[in-house]
Amino acid sequence: MPDDLFAVPRLAAVYDPLELDRPDLDVYAAMVAEFGASRVLDVGCGTGTFACLLAERGIEVVGVDPALASLEIARTKPGAERVRWVHGDAGALPPVQMDLAVMTGNVAQVFVADEDWATTLVAVRRALVPGGRFVFEARDPARKAWLGWTREETYDRVELPEVGVVEHWTDLLEVTSTTVTFRGTYVFASDGKRLTSESTLRFRTRAELEESLRQAGFAVDEVRDAPDRPGLEFVFVASAR
Repeated sequence: MPDDLFAVPRLAAVYDPLELDRPDLDVYAAMVAEFGASRVLDVGCGTGTFACLLAERGIEVVGVDPALASLEIARTKPGAERVRWVHGDAGALPPVQMDLAVMTGNVAQVFVADEDWATTLVAVRRALVPGGRFVFEARDPARKAWLGWTREETYDRVELPEVGVVEHWTDLLEVTSTTVTFRGTYVFASDGKRLTSESTLRFRTRAELEESLRQAGFAVDEVRDAPDRPGLEFVFVASAR
């Protein structure tokens, strides 16, 4: 099930305005050009920012996401009419043959159970042409990014057009040997409404991720550093065998 941040319409509507700084999307767009991909699958496309960016550049894009509220926002964006939107997880994809599949942001880490991650990898592999590439990022658990996921470190107060003032912050709830659970809180000044969204991310090691890719039929070409978060993340580039 998608987190409330993406599935509850009022929260999904403020996701983009609160996440204006997305230099990671420029990195992914550069890789689309680097690999000469003309057909791209955006897994966990959310509100469609990246999918629409590519579509406006003439790329054939399929965007898939289980959060209907996010997809409804995606469909309103410039270029959205050129994207094929699919409501569901990667297993819901119709038969497609894409050159490149991407998972931006935290998407690769939302699959907490190993069986769900494995099933998703197989579905992505099936959607690629032989030799097609799969690119995604995952935080390096050794860097313990979650230590900064506190109200003190994340609190912000923003005035949004047609919405008003929104206060938001993150609280760390639980850390286990493999997962981190946190809660985002959003307070709308216009009516005092307070909404929350809890998330759990799975932190896999580089070795675990490489092995899972191999088992799903991928060859790991390289593991890059994330230019926008140097030293904090793995950026995997894998090829469908």
